[in-house]
Amino acid sequence: MAKERKSDWHTLSGLPLPLSASSEDASTPLAPAGEAPYTRGIHSTMYRSRLWTMRQYAGFSSAEATNERFKLLLERGQMGLSVAFDLPTQLGLDADDELSYGEVGKVGVSISSVEDMKLLFDGIPLSQVSTSMTINAPAMVLLAMYIVAAEEQGASMADLKGTIQNDILKEYIARGTYVFPPQQSMRLITDIFEFCAEHVPKWNTISISGYHIREAGSTAVQELAFTLANALAYVEAAVSKGMDIDTFAPRLSFFFNCHNDFFEEISKFRAARTLWHDLMADRYNPQNPKSTMLRFHTQVAGVSLTAQQPLNNVARVTIQALAAVIGGTQSLHTNSYDEALGLPTEASATVALRTQQIIAEESGVADTVDPIAGSWHVERLTKTMYDESLKLIETIEHKGGALSAIEEGWQQQEIHLSAYQYLNDVEQQKRNIVGVNYGVMDELEGIPVMKTDAALGQRQTERLNDLKKNRESSSVAHALSKIDMAAKDGTNLFPFVIEAVRARATLGEIMGVLKDEFGTYTAPSGF
Repeated sequence: MAKERKSDWHTLSGLPLPLSASSEDASTPLAPAGEAPYTRGIHSTMYRSRLWTMRQYAGFSSAEATNERFKLLLERGQMGLSVAFDLPTQLGLDADDELSYGEVGKVGVSISSVEDMKLLFDGIPLSQVSTSMTINAPAMVLLAMYIVAAEEQGASMADLKGTIQNDILKEYIARGTYVFPPQQSMRLITDIFEFCAEHVPKWNTISISGYHIREAGSTAVQELAFTLANALAYVEAAVSKGMDIDTFAPRLSFFFNCHNDFFEEISKFRAARTLWHDLMADRYNPQNPKSTMLRFHTQVAGVSLTAQQPLNNVARVTIQALAAVIGGTQSLHTNSYDEALGLPTEASATVALRTQQIIAEESGVADTVDPIAGSWHVERLTKTMYDESLKLIETIEHKGGALSAIEEGWQQQEIHLSAYQYLNDVEQQKRNIVGVNYGVMDELEGIPVMKTDAALGQRQTERLNDLKKNRESSSVAHALSKIDMAAKDGTNLFPFVIEAVRARATLGEIMGVLKDEFGTYTAPSGF
């Protein structure tokens, strides 16, 4: 007997879905793509003139192993690089730190010095490739290593194109790889804004991330609202430091999740562009139109992938990638079908890239600008997403802004409640997950799982010992002392961090100086 269909219809985020839409839902005239408020896209021709950047996230084991994967992906048609760092690197620890034991190279590539960074990009011209680095608390140090590695290839800072995530507020909210207290973390971020605006003008100095907020269990509305509220906090911090809005806002970028609810996700991206334009235009009156344009990278939802019947994840990834493209993303990462089991294998990573290429070359969705504009359902959902997200942003502002609300634990608690509700829905079969609580079947073994090198930690420790024996110790000490002085007197830290990297100071040494001055941070218990 056929299963009875549900009677209460809502999106994955809980937004109501009426039985039918009407022309009233699409009654607001839409400006063309490329015109404010950018609901239909930030470029007038969108993918007809240039496809999104296919930027597959990769990083595991050693710099040499990841370098091989980068070259493989570039050879197979990837357009930009995206670096995953291991947990010690994300926390600003060297591979030989006792706290790094057992984690070196496990969930990303191990980078402790500029020599590692040079190996990571060996044979890849950094003046020609666009690189994204998912790094937050030690973002300044890793970008300094990238700059020095590029210099030693013969490239200048002005040549470099790419993005650092550098979004510490979402670490406090959802992800946890913070090191310093919030105020000191904000200082590092605005120092990066200030330095790069003058010296690294093509670099996106922050990727304000809703991805990890959604992975932690938020709804799509919460993802959008919390991300834009964080972005406003960064803008306000830079403006308070005396920076002109148009010197840094055009280089802000965003990073969103794309989950399974196809039309809700498309509407989220459309609402995000419109809401960001309105917030920036109303509050800061920038003169450069690019200051109000929301440019974003998308990664499909890792949390939606199942270990059960993992080949089904190919379908999930395709649906999510298609929604991101129709929603107007500027770059895209497609997850591999085996990521609920382990790091992607070469074969699964290739399938993930080919999924994007099939969408681009065979589906036809890139052949027209905003193909879904005017859909009554999508326009109504876009307006609802805008309105509900704005309400949450206003709630956060009544609490004193994103930073104050984070210190109170408000966003964290809201995400926990949403995640709990979703889990209950799955357990009660109000939401069906194929292979988990619906379409369950006995499974055959046979999906290969990638294993990392257990001996890598020891080899990285030996490499660091060699580096320290062969460098000029007095130059390192002098460079580190200048970082200490700049941390104390408020001078922009970035030039001194670059100088220390050139002298072959390690990640852990530089972060250690900053920890001595700034202290470290532990979130209040209970969230």
